[in-house]
Amino acid sequence: MAMYDNDIIVKTGFNLSYITEYLQQAQWAELIELKKVITEMYNQKRSPVRILDIGIGNARVPKHLNAIHELWEMIEVYDGIDNAQACITLATETAATLNIQHKLRAFLYDATKLSEMKSNYDLVVCTWFTPGNFYPPEFDFEQYRKDGKRLNLDVNPSFELVFKGAYDLLVEGGLLVLGAVYIDSDATRIKQEQAYQKMEMHVITDVHDSFTATKEGFWSQRFTKEKLLKYLHFAPSHKINFVHLDTYEYAMQVHVKK
Repeated sequence: MAMYDNDIIVKTGFNLSYITEYLQQAQWAELIELKKVITEMYNQKRSPVRILDIGIGNARVPKHLNAIHELWEMIEVYDGIDNAQACITLATETAATLNIQHKLRAFLYDATKLSEMKSNYDLVVCTWFTPGNFYPPEFDFEQYRKDGKRLNLDVNPSFELVFKGAYDLLVEGGLLVLGAVYIDSDATRIKQEQAYQKMEMHVITDVHDSFTATKEGFWSQRFTKEKLLKYLHFAPSHKINFVHLDTYEYAMQVHVKK
């Protein structure tokens, strides 16, 4: 089951009263950087850009972009995918409410199958910590830690499968934007745990894990720059840029140029 097909996560994941200030400010910080990216790409192309959003959720990002006329005019099409029907329903309702169905489209789609898509995009984005949600398919939320074993994330085939597929969808000169993503530190881990507890979830991981997971089926990884460079081995390292989104080492955004 997709994480956002869980009733508890749908109830709390998009409701600001359940979301910590750290998470809310990360939303705005990543959006500011994304606006810069869209504007720069539009100016380089001298024509509107084609965008794919991996994990569109409730269409928060295109909703805010649409509210700024100058930015929305820079976008030719905004396609979004999600593996949760609950999110596709919310995103489709947002498009209808704003009357932007001609530009904003949401599809139920498994991101691990991006290599099968035929479209090409100038910009592929994966926002608000979604890059850290791609966990190994064998991960057992019910049994984790009970047998004393720990998950080794030196490699993460799910992450690599998704973002290699995303990278291949880019036109030459296109950009893959990941994040906000969590910066791996104990301080960030504590903030993650506090955030999920505020969302009425029960954490099943601890200080020895580089990710935080909950009994309800939520899973989110933290990253170092070194680990991301290793995961993104399919792209030249000199074309990967890290953008800090705050002054307290909580979140960053990753830009991968093709």
